[in-house]
Amino acid sequence: MSKLKVAVVQAATEGADSEATLQKAERLIAECGSKGVAVAVFPEAFIGGYPKGADFQICVGMRRPGTREEFLGYASRAIAVPGPATERLGSAVRAAGIYLTIGVIEKDGGTLYCTALFFGPDGSLLGKHRKTLPTAAERLVWGSGDGSTLAAVDTPWGPMGAVICWESYVPMLRMAMYGKGIALYCAPTADDRDTWAPSMQHVAMEGRCFVLSACQYMSRGNFPGDIRNTITDNDEDVLMRGGSLIVGPLGNIIAGPDFSGETILTADIDTDDITRAQFDHDVNGHYSRPDLFKLIVNEEPLKSVVPVKGMAGH
Repeated sequence: MSKLKVAVVQAATEGADSEATLQKAERLIAECGSKGVAVAVFPEAFIGGYPKGADFQICVGMRRPGTREEFLGYASRAIAVPGPATERLGSAVRAAGIYLTIGVIEKDGGTLYCTALFFGPDGSLLGKHRKTLPTAAERLVWGSGDGSTLAAVDTPWGPMGAVICWESYVPMLRMAMYGKGIALYCAPTADDRDTWAPSMQHVAMEGRCFVLSACQYMSRGNFPGDIRNTITDNDEDVLMRGGSLIVGPLGNIIAGPDFSGETILTADIDTDDITRAQFDHDVNGHYSRPDLFKLIVNEEPLKSVVPVKGMAGH
């Protein structure tokens, strides 16, 4: 089985209304199922929200009262993984019968992570990937994932994994994913610039994989009201203009980029095209030089507290 329909979902978080966002995700998942989609990808931070334009009132060397209040509101919309929100997403996925990659804000202890979740068509949570390198001001509110969530999950069409937004500009991380034989390179993103599409074309051609990149189309009216926005206060202004797209393993754009508004882009693909493309380039095989270059990836979970038993008297 090599042929399937894939989708990238271009839609916005519903501001500070977590319930409305979950309901929207459920509707969009159902719509993907009704379209005969086998694999769907949602944008970065769709559940929990990407705070485009927020600065959390940060300045060097001090914390303003507003900083902590804004972070409290943002953290209240993050989800536990697993938890009630993932159970609802799993139920929607099971009803639709699809594979799903979806961006969420995950809360673990006192830290938030920008995370991509993977679900199977039976509704099971197959795994997750935490963004390893939050970019620029994202580091104000998100922690960094370790190598233990550099995950690729099995599908009938080959491994599916997520590389979140500017992680695709980390060459060694891309190579780590290519080493997993990734066939469906899911790229949830918040990058809506003209330069993003050629970047995704490069990734697809370099990795000889299908790239499914989903970005939000978000207006100021979709931005949470309990966080200051430094870009605009006009609800009609567009904060994130989409640009979602689907790319084939020779760098050919199959669908998108779309900047028109909220939409679901679909494409019928044939994963045999990966083998066809690998005739002259296999980045982890005949087009590699392990005698010259070798990447070592630490996939151990890193803990700050490691209890050790049997150490009495030492």
